[in-house]
Amino acid sequence: MAKLFYEDVFKKLKQKKVRYCVAGGVAAVLHGVMRMTIDLDLIIDMSPENIDRFFEALSELGYRSKVPVSAEDFKNPTKRRTWVKEKNMKVFSFFHLKDHLKLIDVFVDEEVDYNKIAKEIVKAKRINVPIAAIADLKKLKLKAARPVDFADINALEVIEDVKKEKHAKSKSKK
Repeated sequence: MAKLFYEDVFKKLKQKKVRYCVAGGVAAVLHGVMRMTIDLDLIIDMSPENIDRFFEALSELGYRSKVPVSAEDFKNPTKRRTWVKEKNMKVFSFFHLKDHLKLIDVFVDEEVDYNKIAKEIVKAKRINVPIAAIADLKKLKLKAARPVDFADINALEVIEDVKKEKHAKSKSKK
């Protein structure tokens, strides 16, 4: 059986009780969009305890931050706001020490608030993976505004229409 993309990350985040949800291309794929993506975009709860668990989980898996920043610095909301304002930072990136194609990006912008993002749970290879709900994922993709994001939005709208149609048919059978 093929391994789920980032399966080890999802398992470790669950083991460490990290509050997170998947966004970006992987979330789009888990919603049913057919496309390739390499990086894993995450929205995490920015509480200090959750950040500690997140950094610990990634470290145990062999990930390191692209920039030399400690969990202590990352936990500081003032520093994160400075990164966003002065460096135009949208995400904080991690790479895998042995497989540099494995990238994880964590949103640092406070506008992308874990507690305000609607989430759905999808089951992938017997792992419950929290992902951004389609409506919120489309909003995030609209903010990113790259050609791939617009393509994802169109595909997500088709998926929404199919779901509505299935729901209407099942309701009419009752």
